Amino acid sequence: MLTGLQRFKPGGSRKSHLFLSSLLWTFIGCLLLTRGVLMFFRIESYGYQLASLSLVTGTVKSFTILDKVARKSVARILSLENGTCLGAVYSKKTWGLVLCMSVTGVVLRKSSLPIMLLCFIYLAVGWSLLLSSRVAWRAWKGAK
Repeated sequence: MLTGLQRFKPGGSRKSHLFLSSLLWTFIGCLLLTRGVLMFFRIESYGYQLASLSLVTGTVKSFTILDKVARKSVARILSLENGTCLGAVYSKKTWGLVLCMSVTGVVLRKSSLPIMLLCFIYLAVGWSLLLSSRVAWRAWKGAK
């Protein structure tokens, strides 16, 4: 029987943690891609070249950096015990990084950077997150 505050802890299985991790990467990737696409339609010239370059950049970032981060995150989740708090889907360090990236996104949106640069960043980062989410989705699909 759970006592005290433990009754209110939103615990979950490793499979639930993998699902949550996959969902977060996918959702944030789609959100950034959507913002990038909306900016893309405001660009008057070189839009298709910019979009192509951002998708290539995002793919390279995914395969060289984010896939490694995703595999490390999956390994960490698989080492958790079932019933661990869902907030433990990421480490404290990773949650801090998520906060920093969120703040950076707000600062970028409010900045006076050229829309072409903002569009490039949003498309590249969004695509790389969405593409690398496949690592966690595969782990979730294979989890018991």
